[in-house]
Amino acid sequence: MESTRIQQIAYFLVTIVFGAILLKEGAFLFVPLVWGVFFAFALHPIANWFELKRIPRGIAIAISILLVSLIAFGIFYLLVNQMIGLLNEIPQIQLTLDSKLSSSVKEINELVGTDAIDLEGLGLSSLLSSENLNNTIFQTGKSLTLAGIIPLYTFLLIYYKDFFVEFILKLYVDKNESILTWASASGRVIQSYLSGMLKVTLIVSILAGVFFFAIGVKYFVLFAAFIAIMNLIPYVGVFISSVFAVLYIFLTTDSVTYPIIAIAVLWGIQLLENNIITPLVVGSQVKVNALAVLLAILIGGWLWGISGMILFIPFVGVLKISLEKSSTMSAFAYLLSDDVPVSEKNENYWKTFRRKMAKKKGN
Repeated sequence: MESTRIQQIAYFLVTIVFGAILLKEGAFLFVPLVWGVFFAFALHPIANWFELKRIPRGIAIAISILLVSLIAFGIFYLLVNQMIGLLNEIPQIQLTLDSKLSSSVKEINELVGTDAIDLEGLGLSSLLSSENLNNTIFQTGKSLTLAGIIPLYTFLLIYYKDFFVEFILKLYVDKNESILTWASASGRVIQSYLSGMLKVTLIVSILAGVFFFAIGVKYFVLFAAFIAIMNLIPYVGVFISSVFAVLYIFLTTDSVTYPIIAIAVLWGIQLLENNIITPLVVGSQVKVNALAVLLAILIGGWLWGISGMILFIPFVGVLKISLEKSSTMSAFAYLLSDDVPVSEKNENYWKTFRRKMAKKKGN
């Protein structure tokens, strides 16, 4: 009995290891496909609405993708224009950075009485070097190439939806009802997560954009969009994006007041988003605990980078639903849940335990 248990654990661990290797090495194939699946779920209600208007399925799907693509292209065009303007100012910004760093380091060294800080050793000005910018542009181009495949995946997945349903029914003849229930619940999780994150992104971008516009940031749309998009990476996304925004404000203003205000306001926006906006809009949809989300972010980032950080959060929701359908794995579904009830039995146990410990200390 014990050897069988060990063998099952060994098989499970081997499956996890080889699965992780497959996902990491096949990221170029899997990432756009999974994005295509997610967007297929998100666009399905729109395409279905057009179909109900007696528009052929292929045309209905094409119209849905076209409408969303036009909106995305308009936003992208606006952001690219602002990005080009920002890139043109990079040389001047770098000179300002070097000047302010040199002045600050000189004051610190005079205060300490020695060369405590080596400006060249820090390498901070190299952050804005042309080599780093070229690498960033190359990576962006690679991402855009992958993004160009996503609409094709989305179209085909929606177009062949009945084909996939029939495949599932033929594959699980004896479990048709439970499988379709699982597929429907998983679809709702994905749709709810995508729509929820879209709402959160829009709210955060408006809040940040209004603030940047109010303090006179030239490229307020670009920085607001950057903060909102990075917000898709929970816990750390807004922090990372805020560093760049505050640095730009620091380099383009003569007073330290604006950077300090920016830190306070962006921190306030993050608190508002984490504690009020996201729990109301998204938290009730995915329904997984913070520990599971954090692990999903780390594992997703290791396997698929930024895409993995975003995609693995609804993956946890789908995994939770799948585990709930299994009588032998339901405990693991509870482990992912955000419900932590304290039963009367457990409360009585802890009260008894504390009384015993207090009695021992008294003796």
